[in-house]
Amino acid sequence: MAEAANGTGAVPGKRGKRSRRKNPDGTMTLIEHVYEFRRRLGFALLFIVIGGIFGWIWFEQHLGPIPSLGNIMNGPYCAIPPSQRFGGDMGGCRLLQTQPFEIFMVRLKVGVAAGAVVLSPFWLYQFWAFIAPGLYSKERKYALTFVGFASALFAAGAVLAYFLVPHALALLAGFGQDQFVTALTADKYISFILSLLVIFGVSFELPLIVVMLNLVGVVKYQQLKRWRRGILFALFVFAAFATPGSDPFSMLGLAAALTVLFEIAIQITRFHDRKLDKVRQDEGWDKLSDDEAAPFDYTPSTVEEDEPATAPRSHSTDDIT
Repeated sequence: MAEAANGTGAVPGKRGKRSRRKNPDGTMTLIEHVYEFRRRLGFALLFIVIGGIFGWIWFEQHLGPIPSLGNIMNGPYCAIPPSQRFGGDMGGCRLLQTQPFEIFMVRLKVGVAAGAVVLSPFWLYQFWAFIAPGLYSKERKYALTFVGFASALFAAGAVLAYFLVPHALALLAGFGQDQFVTALTADKYISFILSLLVIFGVSFELPLIVVMLNLVGVVKYQQLKRWRRGILFALFVFAAFATPGSDPFSMLGLAAALTVLFEIAIQITRFHDRKLDKVRQDEGWDKLSDDEAAPFDYTPSTVEEDEPATAPRSHSTDDIT
């Protein structure tokens, strides 16, 4: 009887599950946005922690044909000629530890970084799931395209940096000849490698930003064509200051790669502007200036009223009896 009086059918004294209100248009209050962001951020941090545990284990374990993470990170250092490397004459290839917890922190740093990269699709999806409901379908398509190309360019930049590091270290270690021997500490060496990978990866995003600015109409192909020499000079200056080792291999490698990517970006903007000009010409907008309104017809259209439906005739028959 008490359940019927309540009208809910719930057992008294027990708290039922709170059903989550689902709006058909996806609108949420500010508090609901905060709760949703906290939930997505929690899942993202959970995936990063799982990736860190995976990277910690991978640091010393081989994953089938894939070498251990420690061997991958020590690869550029081991590429230095043995005569110029500390302990190389005895066949060793080990970094130095100058503090008690240095190796622990290095392993933790490398493990978290590698795990975050490996599980990046999972924790990045959490941020995408938080942002995507507020975007239109066209904006989602552009965002996914941008993220896809950005991820590929970042990976390409990191791979290029990894292959340039051995040449840079061999060049820098060769200046001492027989008077010096290279003995790198683990913390400084790993910090140097990680910073170089990140710098190359982020630098490879610059041409993509140029293309996106062209797509939204901020810069035009003709402007980039006029600024080409200045931009190329700025890329070489940026490469000289961005590379942490200040060696010519890293600087020239980064500058050359950015130059090629920038030229590709210019050609993409050229194709886009040419296609846009053709559309403007077909619509008759090619003679309009940027501050002139387009000749749209703003006259409201009339709504034709439907004819009223005729009432159906009754086919009743009179009773003649």
